[in-house]
Amino acid sequence: MYPAQGNWSVEKYLDLNTNHLVEFNEGVLEFLPMPTEFHQCLMLFLYSALNQFVLKRGLGMVLAAPMKVRINPRKYREPDVLLMLAANAKRRHNKFWDGADLVMEVVSPDNPDRDFEEKPVDYALARVPEYWIVDPERRQITVLTLKGNRYIERGVYGNGRRATSGLLKGFVVDVSKLFKTADAARKSGGADD
Repeated sequence: MYPAQGNWSVEKYLDLNTNHLVEFNEGVLEFLPMPTEFHQCLMLFLYSALNQFVLKRGLGMVLAAPMKVRINPRKYREPDVLLMLAANAKRRHNKFWDGADLVMEVVSPDNPDRDFEEKPVDYALARVPEYWIVDPERRQITVLTLKGNRYIERGVYGNGRRATSGLLKGFVVDVSKLFKTADAARKSGGADD
């Protein structure tokens, strides 16, 4: 039997065995919508680009959802893509990471405020130095950099531009290529909306 909402412990949450993305907030489970194929194509492009960059330079570890990130002792998020630099490897645990050095989120249409309003507060609280928000609706990437205890906008990058990292010198994502590749992957598989 599962605990009632509001009564979940961290231990029960971390032991939860499910194929859903589930975040944890003060004893409450927050079930995220299952990613669409387009969401997955965007996420995997970003994962691949970041992972290749990091592996080539031996900088750390890159993972894709689901991997839990502890925001504080009673709150966990599951970013789409996350990086922990080698210097911070002690913050990695098998079931969760204590924060991260860079997170990327593809905005879900069910609740865009979660990615634009709520998660920046949470990731800043967890001291994540850089947060990328990928917006399929606007076809742009917003890169936020942690200054003090809040994020400032490094840049908003649309078609024809290259999103750049302040944390990882030389890491860039061509926004047009990101969306064209995701569109092509969907069309080659015969996906419909």
